[in-house]
Formats: sequence, structure tokens, C-alpha cells
Amino acid sequence: MRQRLLTILCQQAYFRQPVILSSGKESQYYIDCRRVTLSAEGAFLTARLLLAALAGTGVQAIGGLTLGADPLVAAVAAMSFAAGEPVHGFIIRKEAKKHGQRRSMEGPELPAGTAVAIVDDVATTGGSLVTAIERVRQETDWQIARVLCLVDRQEGARARVAQAGHELFALFTAQELADHWESLVTTGRV
Repeated sequence: MRQRLLTILCQQAYFRQPVILSSGKESQYYIDCRRVTLSAEGAFLTARLLLAALAGTGVQAIGGLTLGADPLVAAVAAMSFAAGEPVHGFIIRKEAKKHGQRRSMEGPELPAGTAVAIVDDVATTGGSLVTAIERVRQETDWQIARVLCLVDRQEGARARVAQAGHELFALFTAQELADHWESLVTTGRV
């Protein structure tokens, strides 16, 4: 499953072109994970691998900052229920709603002490992950048990998450994607 997800990430979500990232940094490549995590196969594979990364942690809910976390959260919640070990989802808004209940986090009510995981699709500087960590600390009584991402661009996220008191677990690194992409180009599969 890991190898298949790596391949489809390289084929469908990895682009060699200059871009400006959400962190404001300029990059010579772009990883658009939503092209994969919103596909049926990509959602399935991502959820299976994230659930494996959560095994033994006691995590009862997973969430992160919208929009990168949204497909991951939904896929994990659905897959975990199908497996008979439900992991609930929550989404952290960039800012609180201006109407209704004016919530800044969406999802089911979770009791104090709930073990949660924070997730994002791509981590560059770790800003979105740290924002999510801070919001969970400020607005809930939950315990953050794991911080994960689908791809670590290896540009400071790990250190920034460590400064926030957590270890970053990544399913893939940008270097893995670059290396695999090169091998796919060589064999004509990209």
C-alpha cells in the first residue's frame, strides 16, 4: 500500500515547476496531495497508512487545519469505523465562524482528556501543524498524542513541531517523492 500511494502521489500530485508555497517560500516543485487524497484509491490508501501510524497511540480523534487536513480526516474517520475502531474527525477553521455558534472547530463533541492526532497533507515549515496544535491547546482539554503529515518537505517542519513539544511523523519525505519520481520518469511511467 505504501509503495502504491508513493507511486500515485508522484504520478498525480508531484509537479516540477516554480511555485510560491503557502509558507511564502519559493520552490522548484509542488506537491498537490488533494489530487490524490480526494480520489477513491488515494483516500483509501492514505487512511489505511495513517491508521497504521496511529496504532497503539490510543488516539480517538484526528484533525487539523482546513483545507489540507480535511480529506485525510474524513478518510480516516470512515475507514476506522469500517474497521470497527472508530477514530472521530475534527476540522480547525482558520478563523471562527461569524454566525451560528461561531465555532472555530467542527466535529463531534469529545470529552476532556481525549487523545487526538493533528494531521496535515504537506508540511513545509510546520506552520499549519503548529497553529492546529496551539488551537487545540487553547480551546480544548484534549491531549495531543501524535502529529502526522502525509509528506514532509524537509524544510523545517520537524524542528518547528519539536519546538511545540511534539515529534512529527511523516508517511513520506519530499526526497522520497523526488527519487521515486525520477525512477518513474526513467521507466516512462510519468
